[in-house]
Amino acid sequence: MYADDETIRRILLDTGDTWAVVGLSGNTSRAAYGVAGVLQRFGKRVVPVHPKAETVHGERGYASLAEIPFPVDVVDVFVNSEQAGAVADEAVAIGAKAVWFQLSVIDEAAYARTREAGLDMVMDRCPAIEIPSLR
Repeated sequence: MYADDETIRRILLDTGDTWAVVGLSGNTSRAAYGVAGVLQRFGKRVVPVHPKAETVHGERGYASLAEIPFPVDVVDVFVNSEQAGAVADEAVAIGAKAVWFQLSVIDEAAYARTREAGLDMVMDRCPAIEIPSLR
């Protein structure tokens, strides 16, 4: 419902290769860790965003989106739905081109705000599931 095939394809193939993954830490048992690894295998630069600012998958981490000193194409959101809207607003503020809310991350108001700001957005889907079928 919040992700048409055209938008998914555009974000994964055409929007750019720098993905900030919010909620990504060095915890290998978390979904964010595995998804970030898949994104890297498909040529994406994965930038960890987590309060601990850990280096993950060889990429330096940042405590917030605002601290990333280079342009971000896509913000991939692994925080819970209650926190996700604020992350989407930060993505708009830093000039990201797209926002991706992971499976079970749903905030309809944030979806509307982000789309109104001109960004592509996908909600309640996983890029690691979608990207293999696009290549």
